[in-house]
Amino acid sequence: DVQLVESGGGSVQAGGSLKLSCVVSGYEYCIFGMRWHRQAPGKEREVVSTISRAGTTTYADSVKGRFSVSQDSSKHTLYLQMNSLKSDDTAMYYCECRGQRDDYWGQGTQVTVS
Repeated sequence: DVQLVESGGGSVQAGGSLKLSCVVSGYEYCIFGMRWHRQAPGKEREVVSTISRAGTTTYADSVKGRFSVSQDSSKHTLYLQMNSLKSDDTAMYYCECRGQRDDYWGQGTQVTVS
């Protein structure tokens, strides 16, 4: 069974930084890579960043140049380094494991930028 646990969220002032982590049990099942999503109150969920098993990354236009996704396969962990945070980045952040048959999600970690 695949389980994902996010951590690292919190409250930060605009311009600050946070680093989110997502520990994945069953990491080997994420054969189509992983994603970070976020959802703010009253807004649709959006894809923030993706990373393939080979390490190819993509970013939403709204976070390009400020966020950086990485993974440590030895630790079965996905990261999202978030710099120059803005109030618009306030949201619940979720990681997703993209498997061959199913996708798996964590419970989310809240990021609040004031």
